[in-house]
This record gives sequence, structure tokens and C-alpha cells, in this order.
Amino acid sequence: MMETQRMFLFVALALVMLLIWSAWQQDYGPQNAAVEPAPQAESEAPATAQSPAAPGAESPVPEAGGDDRTPVGESAQAAATAQTDVIRVQTDLLDVRIPLAGGNVTSARLLDHTVSESDPTPFQLMAPADPLFMAQTGLVGDGVDAPDHQARWQAEAGEYVLEGDADRLTVPLRWQSPTGVVITRRYIFERDSYVVRVVHEVNNPTDTPWRGYQYNQLRRSAQTEGPGFLGAASYTGGVIYSPEEKYNKISFGDMEDEDLSRDIDNGWLAMIQHYFLAAWVPPRDENLRYYSRVSNGGYILGQSSPWQTAASGEQVVFENRLFVGPKEQDRLDAIAEGLELTVDYGWLTIISKPLFIALDWIHGVVGNWGWSIILLTFGIKLVFYKLSETSYRSMARMRKLQPEMQKLRERYSDDKQQMNQELMQLYKKEKVNPLGGCLPILIQIPVFIALYWVLLESVELRQAPWVLWIQDLSVRDPFYVLPLLMGLTMFLQQKLNPAPMDPIQQKIMMGLPVVFTVFFMFFPAGLVLYWVTNNTLSILQQWVITRRIEADGKKANA
Repeated sequence: MMETQRMFLFVALALVMLLIWSAWQQDYGPQNAAVEPAPQAESEAPATAQSPAAPGAESPVPEAGGDDRTPVGESAQAAATAQTDVIRVQTDLLDVRIPLAGGNVTSARLLDHTVSESDPTPFQLMAPADPLFMAQTGLVGDGVDAPDHQARWQAEAGEYVLEGDADRLTVPLRWQSPTGVVITRRYIFERDSYVVRVVHEVNNPTDTPWRGYQYNQLRRSAQTEGPGFLGAASYTGGVIYSPEEKYNKISFGDMEDEDLSRDIDNGWLAMIQHYFLAAWVPPRDENLRYYSRVSNGGYILGQSSPWQTAASGEQVVFENRLFVGPKEQDRLDAIAEGLELTVDYGWLTIISKPLFIALDWIHGVVGNWGWSIILLTFGIKLVFYKLSETSYRSMARMRKLQPEMQKLRERYSDDKQQMNQELMQLYKKEKVNPLGGCLPILIQIPVFIALYWVLLESVELRQAPWVLWIQDLSVRDPFYVLPLLMGLTMFLQQKLNPAPMDPIQQKIMMGLPVVFTVFFMFFPAGLVLYWVTNNTLSILQQWVITRRIEADGKKANA
């Protein structure tokens, strides 16, 4: 039974390591190197091609009428000229590029997030190439002229900056049809916000009614994804949300298999990746058509509004909101229902979410994510104190029985069945549960995995320093000090546990600290910090309990 218990624990811990290693490789291995690219030159043009769904290069959007509201195509000529006459917009959080050819957001840098700890260049979430990721918007008219996402716009200035005393910055673009209809596209930026309001104002001074709809879409090139283990991989791809179906992933593979076409009220769409996302969040109580397409230039996820009509001398307004930024949960929760779900904690969200809330609250008090992890670990140990105590008491009693167990093994070395019967009688006599030390630990494993996802997926911990050499808790310890401390604490824990009787198992158990130390050299420093703290507290608790049981035994024999 003792060997079974140890083997059970070994398999469980190995499973956890495999799960974490798979996810870590998924996020930081070479196959996903393009997920967080270095900024690209603004002059690079995206290698796009005509979407199969588009009628042709000369007519890049579907003909108006009926329910066909899915514009997706882009001609090679428009793509080649997309970076000429580019407007630059700077706020306190964003550095955005909007070419007049198309009037779309083709580049967005996040000024509060750098490429890495060693590279202070602002992180570029959107880029015109390598990889392609942009937000496109336009209008489609019903038999009338309308500016799509390739139209040429006019601007009043080439650069807009949010001044220090201003809370809002408006970037107007102007387009006029041959018949005299004037359409103004306004990008409205606000201080301390990653949300950009996108407004189309259609003014119709002509004698003919103007009828059309607005579409908004995200276009990006595919990211290479390796196979995850039990779904344990940071997701890169599309997402749509509806009040009925909630959070629904539309992966690149799904887009290749089938074009999405769905009417949704009070929803939103997004393209997400590790730590960051872009999302279109339309006005509430408005029915929109959600669609997806695949072209040679990338994957498209979009939404189109209901038709509106501007009679002679009237104006109609189309509006949407574009979010381009990090997955900061407080911000996302305030923008739209369910948007915080883009912080994907996987199948243990029910545990991960409360852990993050607790961690975030502690950080609000102490102001340092490293100390917050340590204090959270104290809290988790307190919650599981009784379970851990049961486990350590069982181990201490097993340790006390080891001399008698060894005698039984030697006496019945040729009769395994009889030896097991005698061992069970000994356990019953001494009121020891051989699995008592195993089950409480297994119960805590989901908490460990959930905390792993919190530390890996929360952008709040990206490039967050702790002390001294640990300047980014989301990446591995550069000097491997924490993994070595983890291995040392694991070795000390083994010394407090009863040693296996089998010499082969003894060698295996002695080698585990070395194996785990090597594993943890590649894990985020925040996760290793949690494990070191947890092991240290476990050693103190186990040492106290072991000494108490040994003292009680001496009193009983006195």
C-alpha cells in the first residue's frame, strides 16, 4: 500500500508537470514566436489577396440588398497603397496609425506595455504585416455610393496628439460621393482608455434617399498553434459573445471549415491572443449580423449593422466601439458583459477567477505582485490547513511504523500476499490510513493548476517585478535561483516523509527533486515563487506535526 500511495502521488505530480510544460511550450515555444512580434516598419504592406467570398477586385463588397451584409474582400491594389498618407494618433495609452487609403486602424502600439523587459519599445498589437492584424470598417450602400474599407478619405491633419489637459481626442475623416453625399468618419479617443469610438455620420443634401449599413471587422493572419494537452494552451483566434450562448470561440480552423453567419443582439466579437486582444463592441439592443471569412491574406471576423436610411436633407449615424489593448480584467468588465472572459483560464475558471480576485485585492494593499503571490500562498495554506494536517499526521505515523513494516517485509519476503495482510493488520491496529497522506494532496492539485493559469494568463503580472533579480514574474528566473530553492525544499520535504522500503523506489524518489528542478527552470518565476513558498510552509507544518507525534509516542512509552 505504501508503494501504491507513492506511485499514485508520483503519477499525479507527473501529470501536473506534463500539463504545465505543454502549456508553457504552447505559449513560449518557437511555434508561437509570432504571437508577440517586435514592432514592424510602417512602410511594410500586408500580403493580402482577394477573398473568395468577394465578388471581385473591382467590387470588393457584396451587392446591397436582402440580408447579405458580409463585406470582406480586399484588392491587391488597395493593399499596396494602404500605407500611403498615414495619420498618426497618440494618446496616453495608444500610438495608432490610420492610412487615408481605407481609413482603418492598421497599426496600434500599447505605450504602457513594452516588447520585453530588455526591449523598451512599445508593444505592437496591430500591424500591417508579419503578422497581419488590423481593424477595418466601412459602409455599404443600397444602390448608392458608400465608402468601404478601401475608400480614400481626406483628413484635416497628419498627426493628432492628446494634450496634457485634454480628456478626449477626435480624429475626423471626410468622404464625399459624386452625387454630393458627405460622410464623416470620426475616431474618438479618451484619456486612460483603450476604447475607440468609431462613428459614421451620413449627411444627405441630395434629393435622393441614401440607404446603407455599416460593417466592422478584424482581419489577421493565422498563428501556428501546437497541440495542447487537455486543452491547456493559451488560445489565439476569434471569439464571439451572445447573451444566450455566452463565450464562443471561433478558431481559425472553424473559419476554414465553415463561414459564420449569425444574428446576435447585445454581443461582441474579438480576436484574442496571449495577454492582448482587439474587439468590436457594438451599441446595446441592436441586432447585428456576425460573419467570418477566410482569404489568402488572413482570417476575418466581422459584424454588420441594420440598414438605415437618410432621406433628403437628413442625417443618419452609425456607431461602434473598438477595443485595442491588454486583457486587464477591471477594464474589460466595465466595457461589456462577458468581455472579461477573454482572459481564458480554461476548464478551472471557477477556481482561477476567485484566486485572481484575491491576488488582485492583495496587490491593491501591498503594491507588489511578488509579495502578493506569497501572501496568497499563505491564504491557500490556511484554507487547506486541516487537510494538510491530516496528510502530515498520516505520513508521520507511517514514518513511526517503518521499523515494524521493515520487519514484516523481511519476515514475509517470500510471501507477498501474507506480507500485505500483515501490513493491513498493522495499519488497522495503529489506526493508520495508508492513503491518508495522498488524498489531501490530490485535492489541492486543481488549486495549483488554477493558480498556474492565473499567473500565466493575467496580463497584470506581465513584466511585473518582485525583488532584486526577479524583474518579470511572467518569465523564468534568469539566474535559476528560485528553481534551485524549489528543488532544495522538495528534498527537505522528502527527508520528513517515510522513506520507501524498495531500494529502486528510494532512488526514484531521491531523483525527483532534480527532475522537478530542471522542469521549473523553464516555468514563470511567479509560479516557482508560489511553489517555493508553499513547500516552505509545508515543511514547517510537517516538521511541527512530526515532532508532536514523536513526542506523544515518547510519553506513551514512558
